[in-house]
Amino acid sequence: MLLLHDKYLIFALIVSNANITLRMKITVLLIGKTTEKHVSEGIDIYFNRIKRYCKFEIITIQDIKNTKNMPESEQKIKEGKKILDLLSADDYCVLLDEHGVEYNTLELSEWLNKRMSTSTKNIYFVIGGPYGFSDEVYARADFKLALSRLTFPHQLVRLLFMEQLYRTFTVIKGEPYHHE
Repeated sequence: MLLLHDKYLIFALIVSNANITLRMKITVLLIGKTTEKHVSEGIDIYFNRIKRYCKFEIITIQDIKNTKNMPESEQKIKEGKKILDLLSADDYCVLLDEHGVEYNTLELSEWLNKRMSTSTKNIYFVIGGPYGFSDEVYARADFKLALSRLTFPHQLVRLLFMEQLYRTFTVIKGEPYHHE
């Protein structure tokens, strides 16, 4: 049985968590626009759902031009400069990277909830180009997250991540979307 002061404590924790979430800004950085219509529509659906939980935006960095004869390493360096230009020293940078830490949904929810409880005001989730990231971007990263050990089409990763980010917020908020 909850006592009256227990109810106030629980309410205060919920309000506190809500305030942290609303202060936090999450940005997803993408290299190149999403060209698959069905993927783009799915991203829009999850974008509208996620923005109910926090300040949220998607920034699309324009594709590098004239890459046909450009070495992969040079393309990664040029994309990396564009990524780094958008980040400030205070931003928390998470790379979606095949060599990153793999979490299940509940672990990801716990990790994000802890991240939102820190003094970090902005979290950037960066989905790189088809060749990955430059050494400079890896050096700047605060964390690397892997969605899976499986290989997915580059544009589909965007949709998969958006769905998982939405699912993570529903777990944090105790909403029924996620089923164990």
